[in-house]
Amino acid sequence: MRLILQYLLSVVFIVQMYLAMIVYALVWLPAVLWRRENAFRAVHGYGRWVRRSAAVLVGLKSEIRGTIPQGEVVIAAKHQSFFDIILIVSVVPRPKFIMKKELLWAPIVGWYGKRLGCVPVDRGKGGEAMRRMVAEVKAARADFPGQLIIYPQGTRVAAGAKKPYKVGVGVLYAQLKQDCVPAATNVGVFWPRHGLLRKPGLAVVEFLPRIPAGKRVEEFMTEVETVVESASDRLMAEAGFSAPE
Repeated sequence: MRLILQYLLSVVFIVQMYLAMIVYALVWLPAVLWRRENAFRAVHGYGRWVRRSAAVLVGLKSEIRGTIPQGEVVIAAKHQSFFDIILIVSVVPRPKFIMKKELLWAPIVGWYGKRLGCVPVDRGKGGEAMRRMVAEVKAARADFPGQLIIYPQGTRVAAGAKKPYKVGVGVLYAQLKQDCVPAATNVGVFWPRHGLLRKPGLAVVEFLPRIPAGKRVEEFMTEVETVVESASDRLMAEAGFSAPE
């Protein structure tokens, strides 16, 4: 009975979350058209709404640990579900993402992504896509300063699953000559990649110590994967999750 109730509350939460996205997008639209800076205020507000409603409706509380990145920096984040995106955009001052090209055509998400300065990537074009990504990120820095968020594994990864880190994050780190802030999470324990059930608990995104600019790409790739995966494993264990053998 309790599980059925949690499913029902999860459905209510998901429905209102997407309705709230539409409401926020429409209410903020005139301000965002007038001034791009208001796009950040809109996503901050929406992120806080989702966090509060998750706590109230499904008992999923959330917490940010570590020093919130400021200024021009690359954030290399573990990605387990939509909720880790929500946690990051709710607190990072000027978030912008490396995102799938297909999302440009998604209602609301695509248009707001452009206003935030997100950089689309055609993942099927290999080296050409990499060169274009770096060029667009560099070109956008003057108009869209802020914190560039990239998911080194390239997609959502279920809690406990392993997936290699892609070299794109290393290329950006080397080409931009910026510090990198690794970010770990355990949100996949409570909010999985697929399915409706949202579980109660404490979802965490933790910003880890900066990796200073200037390291060799190979050294950087080893370090960022090690620190993000070990910290995420620690957070998931703290939440009571045991990875299957």
